[in-house]
Amino acid sequence: MTLEFYENNAEQFAQDTLNVDMSALYQRFLVLLPPSSRILDAGCGAGRDSAAFLQRGFQVEAFDASAKLVDIAQRVSGIAVQHSTFLNFSSEQPFAGIWACASLLHVPAISMPATLQHLAGLLQADGVIYVSFKYGEDDVERNGRQFTNCTEQRLHNFLQGTGLSIKETWLTGDQRPDRANEQWLNAILIAQ
Repeated sequence: MTLEFYENNAEQFAQDTLNVDMSALYQRFLVLLPPSSRILDAGCGAGRDSAAFLQRGFQVEAFDASAKLVDIAQRVSGIAVQHSTFLNFSSEQPFAGIWACASLLHVPAISMPATLQHLAGLLQADGVIYVSFKYGEDDVERNGRQFTNCTEQRLHNFLQGTGLSIKETWLTGDQRPDRANEQWLNAILIAQ
């Protein structure tokens, strides 16, 4: 259902998201990483964030489950983007940081712990993961997409047994002008 939405609406999604200013979120994440280290853009969408990290001198790998978004992300970022799901993605080398911006929210709640544990296995020893979810305690279907919403407590519950813990969380409003009322839970996760 969700994948079909992105396949059918990839160009519109790219138009809606490519010019959103994410610099404040980048700053909170990138300050935790060594210069020019490896970042995985997990569920990269149209490639906006991959391109931004490359421009800042980081090495970037990226993947998305939507073949059409992979094509757009390759054009936007200029790198090869893998067509993969979270659980199927693998890499020969570990990452200093994993960026999962508004992507894990499409993973069903029942699969979230296994998905987070898999991502933890892709990190180097002192690595960090940035995640963001729409703020809430429920799972909803909206406009052909499934969303797993998250609060601080629900995220804590998802992390049980994954080898990850919460370093910090904060709330932000949606950066898109037509969605200013929507709240997002942002979190930095670290290996325990």
